[in-house]
Amino acid sequence: MSILLGEVPQEVRGDVFPPSMNKSAPAYVTRTVPKQEVVGQEAATVDGQEVVFELRGYPPDILLIRAVLEIENIFDRETISLGQKLFQYSRGILNSYGGDLAFSEDYNVFVVSGYEGEPEQFLVHAPVIASLLKSERLELAEREVEYTLRSQIKYAKDDLAIVDWDGTILFDAEGDTEEDLELLTLANLQLLRHRILDRQLDERLAEIGGRVDKPFGRMSLSRREIAEDLRAIVRDRTASISELQRLERDIKMIGDWYSARFYELARGKFKIEEWHRSIRGKLESLEDIYSIVVENFTVSAKHRAEWVQIILFFVLQVGWFVLIILEFFYFTRH
Repeated sequence: MSILLGEVPQEVRGDVFPPSMNKSAPAYVTRTVPKQEVVGQEAATVDGQEVVFELRGYPPDILLIRAVLEIENIFDRETISLGQKLFQYSRGILNSYGGDLAFSEDYNVFVVSGYEGEPEQFLVHAPVIASLLKSERLELAEREVEYTLRSQIKYAKDDLAIVDWDGTILFDAEGDTEEDLELLTLANLQLLRHRILDRQLDERLAEIGGRVDKPFGRMSLSRREIAEDLRAIVRDRTASISELQRLERDIKMIGDWYSARFYELARGKFKIEEWHRSIRGKLESLEDIYSIVVENFTVSAKHRAEWVQIILFFVLQVGWFVLIILEFFYFTRH
């Protein structure tokens, strides 16, 4: 299965697609995690198979494209090229919706089902599994293979999930993997939203930083421009904090069940916490810039007030001088 998430310029809307949480999760999770909405579907032929690309959305502006391709032997390095074909078509769909490929997340999920016994029997294919999860055609070193397979989690005796940065392989004898797919999609969604928020903060910091760097003198900003900057900084900072808190809330609502442990495994692989810290740091920088703008605004206003006082004092002195001259002429004539 291929999963592609991307930011699109138009609002995505459709019928709500309820999340699937069957293994171990609190009842309220299905009501609190972000909901997918059905947008549509497209069909295409990939490697001789008819493949349906499901289009769903996370309002307001995230498009999800999912596709499933049946493979006879998943433990084949050529499976990587099949995944790439799915992504190639998915990116075309995203592009047709005006999506920015630079701000998209693609992810492979390999599902193995219909077997008897424990899934550990398939670990004889460990080198191929590690290559699939990394979309890497090269034969990986033994240490890298061991490191990759270390990120795994089990719920039942006959299931196993191995999670990596670029893909996950799910072993489930019954093929009951919808909850895992939901959590992997959610983790990719959180990663994408963190990246988008990080980009927005970068753009705003650069814009405001450029204005703050202007000298406060003849070419300084007007009071109206400074006031607008202050309002923009407060607005952006408030919106960013609100978005960050919403992302944190979505994560916390999963709780401490199997779903939470699975999600945390994926979240750790995606380095979401590092993105989180980066955003926090930029929010602090935005607050620093706010303080600088306020300080410069105050200093500028104080500077102007001092000049007004000097000018008024000079006018007053000139007035006294003129008055003295007039009195001098008055007394000399009389």
